[in-house]
Amino acid sequence: MIRFLLNTLVYFLAALIGLIAADLLLSGFSVSGVTGYVVVALIFGVIQAILSPLVGKMVQKNASAFQGGVGILSVLLTLVLTNLLSSDLSVDGLSTWILAALIIWLFAALAAFILPFFLVKRAVQERRD
Repeated sequence: MIRFLLNTLVYFLAALIGLIAADLLLSGFSVSGVTGYVVVALIFGVIQAILSPLVGKMVQKNASAFQGGVGILSVLLTLVLTNLLSSDLSVDGLSTWILAALIIWLFAALAAFILPFFLVKRAVQERRD
């Protein structure tokens, strides 16, 4: 359970970074206000934490040739669900949906790779003190 919560925290922070990047880079993508970012990132992070392993298993079992695109597909599905659940997120046009999924996936993947190092480093420093 603790591992799931830590993964969800990383998904949340990574989603927040990806959403901010998409908002800054795409004119047809917007999140309303600071509270909107938090709400959208929370929804996105929880859905991504649940959906990503399921999509990965489904693709591995049924369409292993598409394993490289699992992350982007998972982000796109999560983005659609988040948009349905939150009025703070607005995405206009098919190209914006696709580019947003790619941008969020890229920035979130980089953040998800880097963030655990900072979290572990901080935890180790706190235990030493």
